Amino acid sequence: METLAAGDAVAAIPPRTMGRPADAAASALEHLDDEELLREIRLYPPDNPRRNQACEALVGRYRGLVRSCANRYRRSPEPTEDLVQVGYVGLLKAINNFDPGVGRNLAAYAQPCITGEIKRYFRDKRWQVHIERPVQERLLELREGARELTQQLGHAPSDAELASELGMTEADVREAHGADMLLQPASLDAPLSGQPDTASLADLLGAEDPQMEHTLSMEALAVHWGELPRREQRILLMRFYGDMTQAEIGRTLGISQMHVSRLLAHALTFLRQRILGPPDGAGSRLAAT
Repeated sequence: METLAAGDAVAAIPPRTMGRPADAAASALEHLDDEELLREIRLYPPDNPRRNQACEALVGRYRGLVRSCANRYRRSPEPTEDLVQVGYVGLLKAINNFDPGVGRNLAAYAQPCITGEIKRYFRDKRWQVHIERPVQERLLELREGARELTQQLGHAPSDAELASELGMTEADVREAHGADMLLQPASLDAPLSGQPDTASLADLLGAEDPQMEHTLSMEALAVHWGELPRREQRILLMRFYGDMTQAEIGRTLGISQMHVSRLLAHALTFLRQRILGPPDGAGSRLAAT
């Protein structure tokens, strides 16, 4: 099957018209079905007006799908219109790569392409997740130390072995492990402590909510991570990624177990509201404990 080059696909629609209603010439093609429009696109060279009109008509047909995919992330810090434009890139890639012969319609094929492009956009912006410099430095030491110890010992080192080798406390090692996990593309459904029988953060955020299926990814967590106070970030890392008890966290931070519990509940409530939205009548940010 002949396909469009990626550059050709993007060039097929001028940015000023992307996502806007088709003009009169493109409207004349709207009676064609998706396969017929795809044939028009592949029949003509990139600079042919007929090809541009066919592509514009096809993109216009799926404007609603693009916006629907972008709206799933409307509570992220990124402007929805920026995500819509990213979604159009995914749609153009879908148009480029779609093969009508595989038995799926274009809408079914395009939706994961659009969503995937938006998720890729979040991954590319992952550097915006704020991890404190001391934790970043420990993370770099931890990665290098883990490689060296693995070679020496013949197995992955324990937290205690890493702490002894690197001159850190086990709490420091666990916090660095947590930062590393936060920065890795992963599902919120992954076990928090790395053990298959442990809870995931999705369990704690309320994964039974049907809206959560749209936002259960580390990208959704990462874009809100920097909004948490530093101490709450540390508590989440130590509790759920470092697998430390509330009492251990309290001793590390010099606060009571009860205070740890309140801060932990506050952080989880905040993340739940940012990802799922506040309950009716509730504010978007609770008062800090």
